[in-house]
Amino acid sequence: MTVFNLNNVKLRTGEQFRENVDVQLEPLVLGGQEYRPVPDQVPSELTITKATSGSVYTLAYTVHLHGPCFRCLRDSTIELAIHATEYQANNPAGDEELESPYISDDSLDLSAWARDALALELPAKILHSPDCAGLCTVCGKDLNEEPHTHDELAADPRWAALDELRGQL
Repeated sequence: MTVFNLNNVKLRTGEQFRENVDVQLEPLVLGGQEYRPVPDQVPSELTITKATSGSVYTLAYTVHLHGPCFRCLRDSTIELAIHATEYQANNPAGDEELESPYISDDSLDLSAWARDALALELPAKILHSPDCAGLCTVCGKDLNEEPHTHDELAADPRWAALDELRGQL
């Protein structure tokens, strides 16, 4: 877990602080499959800008995520450029919109913030290629390597009574 101590940063309104930080990222689990960031410590740029009413935090990094393709389960890798921004008011007065969930007791939880920002940037499906054909629903073979079709399957005998009723209508 990577935590940044905010006590080390003393800014006046309009000033900005920049630092390169290696942020520890945990694997993500999506649809029961694990996706690992490689490397698990990503070089990131943290920027803190002091505004009149609070502070603006920016975290930018690029990550390679390794895991199975959603359709065919082949090993796949995607590269994502993450640019996340958070705001923390000087006096939030209990308003959740003015507080960052990653700041607590003058510490900024960079690992949790980076993980959540990564999760928000993920595509709907992680595929090894955009035209992945997936697996055959009948036999389970990889349709990318062996495209094929199956003859029409015999009807399930449990539906025979309904087929008879359909014939009477």
